[in-house]
Amino acid sequence: MGFCDHCQGQRFDRAQVLRALRATRKRLRMAGDREAERCLVRAIEAVRALEIPHLEVEDHVPESDVVH
Repeated sequence: MGFCDHCQGQRFDRAQVLRALRATRKRLRMAGDREAERCLVRAIEAVRALEIPHLEVEDHVPESDVVH
């Protein structure tokens, strides 16, 4: 199954965030900070549950209608 560029980018971004949170959780676990580790578990669960919106790309959009 393939993903459009937008969706693939969103999946990549979410994966990077999850890797960073898991690495931080591991460091906290090793340091014995259980309360902070539990907070990160909740954050990881929240990020994993995020819906990745799909944006339809239009072939031609007049320059006056583009929001930057």
